[in-house]
Order: sequence, then structure tokens, then C-alpha cells
Amino acid sequence: MILTAHLLLGAAIASKIEYAPAALFMAFLSHYFLDILPHIEYSISNISEKQWQKSAPDILSVFLDFFFGILLILIFSNNQPIIYMGAFVALIPDSLTIISSVFPNKILSKHDQLHRGKIHFLKYKKISIFWRISSQILAIIISIILLLS
Repeated sequence: MILTAHLLLGAAIASKIEYAPAALFMAFLSHYFLDILPHIEYSISNISEKQWQKSAPDILSVFLDFFFGILLILIFSNNQPIIYMGAFVALIPDSLTIISSVFPNKILSKHDQLHRGKIHFLKYKKISIFWRISSQILAIIISIILLLS
């Protein structure tokens, strides 16, 4: 799932739940919910394989996606700090996966097995690109509607 969808859903959840710890916990869990849905991802294999000289396009994709998500939150939300906290917390699982790729250890490896192996199980199923893109567009639209309401 692209970062924009994770950021927006985390922000939308944080905007709707008044109790901050619950809002942040639900924003965190929203990451796994979105990743269960069929989706496409851009490659970060050069980063994962520590091929730093080839990783500039991967890093650019990540940053553009991140800043686009933040821009949409800025435009469509009332910009309370909890909304941005929810957005950032929703990215923690992917952050842990990237850290695990660069600095492997047992704890992060367990999370990586859960995140990539169990949560992303539909990644290995034959699902058309139409549905993989549609799920992300729908997640973004629903999140924006929640932010506006």
C-alpha cells in the first residue's frame, strides 16, 4: 500500500477518536488493515539490498508519496496535532520493515515475518492490477471524506 493511503487513514482515525491513546492505537492497527487489502507497491529493493548508488529513484518515490499524503492531510483536515500523530503512527509498521532490512535483528525479524508474510498474504495471489489500484483509491477517498466530516 502506498504511504499516502496509510497516512490519510491514520489521520482520519485520529480525527474521529477523542481518546488519544485509543486513536493512536487504532491508527497503528489501520496500517495492517490496509495491507490486508489487495494493493500495489513501488519497489524499494535497492534500499533493502543496500544498493545505495541505485536507490535514488526508490528514495524519491517514498518521499514524494509521503509529502503528497501530508499535503492532502493539510488540505482536507482541521490540522490538529493528533491528526498528524495518527498519520505518523500509521507508518510505523513500514518503518520497522525498512529498519529490519537495513539493520536486521531478531525482534524486527519477527515483525517483518508477520507484516510481509501474514498481513501481505494477498500479495502472492493473482488479483488484477485494477483491483489493486482501486483498493488504494477507495481507501484514500474514504479517508478524505472522514477528514472532511
